[in-house]
Amino acid sequence: MGIFSNRCPACEQASLFKGFLSLPETCAACNFKYSDIDTGDGPAVFVIMLAGLLVTGAALYVELRWQPAYIVHIALWLPLGFAVPMLMLRPAKAWLIHSQYKHNAHEGRLHKTHEDRQDEDA
Repeated sequence: MGIFSNRCPACEQASLFKGFLSLPETCAACNFKYSDIDTGDGPAVFVIMLAGLLVTGAALYVELRWQPAYIVHIALWLPLGFAVPMLMLRPAKAWLIHSQYKHNAHEGRLHKTHEDRQDEDA
């Protein structure tokens, strides 16, 4: 299973996304319900942190190495500061969806031990 694939995590047949980042209601091939999947803001956080580090590090390197004019910085880093996160966002969301499916993770569900269940019954 490719964690960065744009395929359904259950059957790997149908496309995972119906738009740029939106998911369909169910998988067209296996009828897996995507309503159980919720990545929230996780992909955006990972992408912002990583892309910010890469673009800022590259901008600092270019400034310290060649000290170009400010217009060069604007021409380089403004488009890259937009393009890099956009290119990383969809694979990051697919990775989190596949990880959530693989580990059967659900929101707000705690694992109960045998003793906890016995205490509830008493």
